[in-house]
Amino acid sequence: MKWNGVTFVRDTQDFAKTLLDLKSQRCPFCECWGTLNRHSCVRGNDPDAVQGSVVRGQRAFCSDRGRRGGCGRTFPILFAWVMPRHTFTARLLWKALANWMRGTSLKASWEAASCPLTLDTFYHIVQRLRRKLTELRTAMHKVASPPSSKASDPLRQTFEHMSGVFKSDFCPLESFQFRFQRPLMG
Repeated sequence: MKWNGVTFVRDTQDFAKTLLDLKSQRCPFCECWGTLNRHSCVRGNDPDAVQGSVVRGQRAFCSDRGRRGGCGRTFPILFAWVMPRHTFTARLLWKALANWMRGTSLKASWEAASCPLTLDTFYHIVQRLRRKLTELRTAMHKVASPPSSKASDPLRQTFEHMSGVFKSDFCPLESFQFRFQRPLMG
């Protein structure tokens, strides 16, 4: 079962295909066939625009009306660049983490990423990622064993491993969410 029903899609084509195929998919909660319908758009704050919003995905509804045997619950279908329950994107977070992995300080990395959020936010994010290391490393180990690393910090080792597994991708954090169909931050 997917994490809390969330489904990640890679791009607009994958998004459109997923929406067209809703009727032929099982509900992630009750596992009924043919009960899924489009619901409302998922919108969120746009980190690039003041007072802006951006479409982050679409909600799907498992219909329990009439003779349908659905559960009546909804779940999101999100783009992989979305960090659920966060304003920043996976690409922005990866940009900051990639700078940090090259040896700069957390402060310098966050400022180089030119994120509109405060530095305290980045420190909080890093602490949350440290608490998720067991889950992240376990998931990554299912794909490939970790490379040898000179870094003593487990967080750096984890993101080196992620960079190696998704080396051909633009943003390994997006690829992680798409591949494992679960949010990075839980």
